[in-house]
Amino acid sequence: YGKCGVAVIRITGPKSSEAVTKIAGLKLPLQPRYASLRRLKDPESKEMLDKGLVIWFPGPRSFTGEDSCEFQIHGGTAIISAVLSALSKLEGFRPAEPGEFTKRAFHAGKLDLTEVEGLADLIHAETEAQRKQALLQSEGILSKLYNTWRETLIRVVAHVEAYIDFSEDENIEENVMDQVEVAVKDLMKNIENHLTDGRCGERLREGVRTVIVGEPNVGQRPAAIVTPIAGTTRDVVEININIGGYPMVLADTAGLRSGVSDTVESEGIARAHKYAHSADLVILVLDATKYIAWTNQVHPSEFTEFVKNSVTDLNLDYIAPKAYTLNSSSHMESNCESAKKCLIIVNKSDLVQETIYLKNISQHYSNVVPLSCKTEDGFPALLTHLEEHLAQLCGNPSRENPCLTQARHRHHLTDCLSSLESYFKHSQTDGDIVLAAHQLRKALRHLGKITGHVNTEQILDVIFKEFCIG
Repeated sequence: YGKCGVAVIRITGPKSSEAVTKIAGLKLPLQPRYASLRRLKDPESKEMLDKGLVIWFPGPRSFTGEDSCEFQIHGGTAIISAVLSALSKLEGFRPAEPGEFTKRAFHAGKLDLTEVEGLADLIHAETEAQRKQALLQSEGILSKLYNTWRETLIRVVAHVEAYIDFSEDENIEENVMDQVEVAVKDLMKNIENHLTDGRCGERLREGVRTVIVGEPNVGQRPAAIVTPIAGTTRDVVEININIGGYPMVLADTAGLRSGVSDTVESEGIARAHKYAHSADLVILVLDATKYIAWTNQVHPSEFTEFVKNSVTDLNLDYIAPKAYTLNSSSHMESNCESAKKCLIIVNKSDLVQETIYLKNISQHYSNVVPLSCKTEDGFPALLTHLEEHLAQLCGNPSRENPCLTQARHRHHLTDCLSSLESYFKHSQTDGDIVLAAHQLRKALRHLGKITGHVNTEQILDVIFKEFCIG
């Protein structure tokens, strides 16, 4: 810990009241959630350590679900050390392990795993959009969605188990398996829709992987040493930046060219291509002076041909569909699930006298930005374009439409969907209903792993409650 104006020391557990009585001098019973200004003293020497606020949080109405208290003291390192040392003199007190308070809250049922992950993301959020998404998740929007699906599966499993065990006793409705089929199909559709989100939530959480590619010396690089000598940039250098509240992981790569004999430069070019293959957004930088030299008059199709030739020369055919299928209108695609996006920067506009040519192409194509890295002319337009692309790639998380944020969630939901598909394979007319029920239980376990709830007792509760068996 370092210096600060106010430091907060939290204590949780069955002996928390001892900290309040023996160090703060408060008497039982303690008034909940009431701030008292107290002199904090060493429990053995009775020496005064500091004067601060003391708050008592009795369980279960506390963050951890246990009796807890909080000391708000001055933030000097000596004061913090003295208070922590005094607490360690009390029997049974020890420093908390990393994340232990949240772990205790989870075990007490105050938070599930998705809410814990949301809280961690909220702490580490660096942009406004990340903060909003993490806050929604920490408040339980994903938890509510997954628990709704889990409750559906619990009822479905209970119905199938009851059908297997009690159908001969005529205690089960005749159409119970038809109801199960409808419920499972609806659940599968909902999970499939949730999975086909284009990884918007994961991108927003981790940052949109963006790569700048172009031939050597096509423009000023943002994060690497630059010289007029081709091949100066050799490796991929990443920086994290905030564009309009959206996180971007921007990668600077080696200039692309063919016929390279230098082994190190060849490796740099190979790494640039590898990064571009996996990037969410590709920024293709072209030389404005070379474009003007390539054509004497401007027409949309001619600029398209220039881009095609550039893409071919740089061996960037894998981004070609997004690079030169340019929109002739100002609107952009709204589906974040679309293919890799490409933004084209025509750099060195300050060296072009025929500026009308660059204005024409920027008006014809919505993903082309004329720019001068030297004079910074065009940067406001570039930032606007980047923000539009990032907004599409990250989506707009809301309470009504929560997004997947973790690869772990996607893995378990995919396995859950696979188990539900296997259920129908086993539940055909001549199929084995016992094996089908096993697939439903597997699907339920996969859903439970997302939130941290895996409990067979709930299935029994539904069986006896809904069918009044026994």
